[in-house]
Amino acid sequence: MAGRLVVVSNRVGDPRKPAAGGLAVAVGEALAASGGLWFGWSGKVVEQGDSGAMHSQQSGKVTLATLDLNAADHEAYYEGYSNRVLWPVFHYRLDLADFEAGFFEGYQRVNRLFARKLMTLLRPNDVIWVHDYHLIPLAAELRAAGCTQRIGFFLHIPLPPPLILAAIPAHEWLMRSLFAYDLVGLQSEADVEHFSRYVKSEAGAEPLGDDHYRAFDRQVRARAFPIGIDVNEFAALGETAESMEIRKTLHEQYAKRQLLIGVDRLDYSKGLPQRLRAFRRLLANYPENLKSATLIQVATPTREGLNAYADIRRELEGLSGEINGEFGELDWMPVRYIHRTLARRRLPGLYRAGRVALVTPLRDGMNLVAKEFIAAQDPEDPGVLVLSRFAGSAEQLREALLVNPYDTGATAEAVQRALRMPLGERRERHQALLTRIREQDVHWWRISFLRALEEAERAPG
Repeated sequence: MAGRLVVVSNRVGDPRKPAAGGLAVAVGEALAASGGLWFGWSGKVVEQGDSGAMHSQQSGKVTLATLDLNAADHEAYYEGYSNRVLWPVFHYRLDLADFEAGFFEGYQRVNRLFARKLMTLLRPNDVIWVHDYHLIPLAAELRAAGCTQRIGFFLHIPLPPPLILAAIPAHEWLMRSLFAYDLVGLQSEADVEHFSRYVKSEAGAEPLGDDHYRAFDRQVRARAFPIGIDVNEFAALGETAESMEIRKTLHEQYAKRQLLIGVDRLDYSKGLPQRLRAFRRLLANYPENLKSATLIQVATPTREGLNAYADIRRELEGLSGEINGEFGELDWMPVRYIHRTLARRRLPGLYRAGRVALVTPLRDGMNLVAKEFIAAQDPEDPGVLVLSRFAGSAEQLREALLVNPYDTGATAEAVQRALRMPLGERRERHQALLTRIREQDVHWWRISFLRALEEAERAPG
């Protein structure tokens, strides 16, 4: 990549911190190599005054530039349009979308603010990589301000089919905005198909071959770039003292049990109530699992101010209590429900102790928990991944046991099969899955996207 890399995302991470998130790990090397810039919201909401106060700090060779938002802008752009309109619609939950609250203008306003502030920091040869649904129109705002640099966009969440997208009142404007990019990256081939169908049917786009489309007097390339994890880094995390201590503790405390592991954000897209109902079906239909199968479900708090999240928390707590009340014994509780954030360095030990991982979202862009579980396993005695067919990762992880999370009976059958799976089959499936997540890891994802962005044909307009 010839120019400096500029990463733009809603939140900014410090690539040097050991607890850095997946995006920070993914782009950290490329940012450091080019002396790059990472730009986004500071996470600070100011009660008084205007949005846009800028902050800058160095993290090695990387510049972290952030801006504050006032309460009104944060409410409309982040809590409102991003998380009460785009998030539910893109996860197929039209029933939870709030189209009437007037968030749209705030979403436009903050993207215009991001563009205006970023323009003051750009250099002529910069390559700009914008991330996720909060910033879909950013390239259009940058182009309107005179930006001619190469700009790519990656959507971390699923892109729904055309008829669901069309429920958004401003869907034409939203999708037109994507044509201001040179490259649009999506998580899965299913998402690319949804993009293709939308732009052809709703925008009259002309397919130009090689993933290129022309509409609105511009052309864009749209391709699948399934995001991965740093397999070696996560495996090494499993050898740390804290991770090994967790594994040892769980093996001792649950020596006579078979552990099922679920680790998710507390979100309605994750299918957690359906998962607990499937676990109840497992215990009812296969009584040999009584006093044996134990589900450890970690549900990390998220967006707790929104009613939909409070509702699902109450539902999960109720289901956990019902299952424990119905099946529990003095020396065995079938569900261990944990509603707090678990430190990342402890996760490999938790995964390694699991006989089965339940990754059963109703819809997910990718889901990296599935890949982390694979990376954490003992190849000689690996656990089994039960994976929703509606997770983007299901396209890659075909050797997992794929399930329809809405069908709790069939999911219970799959979990029973996982618990009874012979060692030879477990090893064979795990080896195939491990090979694939190594081939398409987070470094492959970053290199593939940036190479495609560099090669993307530019069009006037």
